[in-house]
Amino acid sequence: MSTPSLRSRITRGLTAGTVLASLAGGLAACGGDSDAATTSGNAASGTVTVGAFSLGAAKEATLKVAEVKSISAELPKAIAKSGKLEVGVGFLPAGSPPLGYVGSDQKTLTGSETDIARLVAAVLGLKPQLKNSTWENLFIGLDSGKVDVAFSNVTDTEERKAKYEFASYREDNLGFAVKADNSWNFDGNYENLAGKTVAVGAGTNQERILLEWKKKLAAEGKKALTVKYFQDNNSTYLALASGKIDAYLAPNPSVAYQVSSTKGTAKAVRNAGTYSGAGSTLQGLIAATAKKNSGLAKPLADAINYLIKNGQYAKWLAAWNLSNEAVATSEINPPGLPKTDS
Repeated sequence: MSTPSLRSRITRGLTAGTVLASLAGGLAACGGDSDAATTSGNAASGTVTVGAFSLGAAKEATLKVAEVKSISAELPKAIAKSGKLEVGVGFLPAGSPPLGYVGSDQKTLTGSETDIARLVAAVLGLKPQLKNSTWENLFIGLDSGKVDVAFSNVTDTEERKAKYEFASYREDNLGFAVKADNSWNFDGNYENLAGKTVAVGAGTNQERILLEWKKKLAAEGKKALTVKYFQDNNSTYLALASGKIDAYLAPNPSVAYQVSSTKGTAKAVRNAGTYSGAGSTLQGLIAATAKKNSGLAKPLADAINYLIKNGQYAKWLAAWNLSNEAVATSEINPPGLPKTDS
């Protein structure tokens, strides 16, 4: 998210370019077109395992889930006949934990996004076929019909609705990472940042929000908010551990990953509060994304709502430490981030 335009920054999605350099074990980049691992389960087995091979980012759990005929009957005939759901994810070249990355077995494509795709496919009675690509090629895959749907931390935006249809499944939030023993909390109030030193990624939507708060505090005569920048996530979290900064404002899933992976260590962190990536007046949403008029939005939303109603959805989020991004219901084409910078 290096472009200066707010519109281009926020429509790309909060974590589109967020690749954690600290991925354990120095794993190779995710492979080209990667199918769902058999260990993750499928519709035929009646179970889906979430959090498998997660490198400590998730708590593995096997969930009961099977085809719901009333929902699978809504599928476009061609997809139903194929028996497969071609799922696009955009995590090349290096992965983006906890969203999608190569797991501890050095081959399985794991992550919160791949797991929700597998759960939805099971409800639809389809075998998930995961196709991993770069972020840009993810949308080319949708446009060309190479993939049916994207589960890849795609933000619902009004601009994208010209070409795509959405079924929301997670809030699009930012999070404040602080040292585990730090009692400070954001509490949804920018005034609590007065006198603090906070790191943020340059050229990101969260930087724009943080700098707006900095201006407000100055105008109100409050103690100054100091904003710091570091070269990468490793450097940022080292600064946090050493006390050079008080907090790091980053995409909430990235903070969740850091909380899980550092638990019980000297570098342990916690999440001190979240904030909508769309700002104070709109809750940003992450959504399953299909080509416009594909006929997939309704069965996708119905499948997600089935998972919400029957508890698998909550268990999936809990496994990946993302319960603070839960939605009450999946909506078809809900209000998205506006086209204009205003």
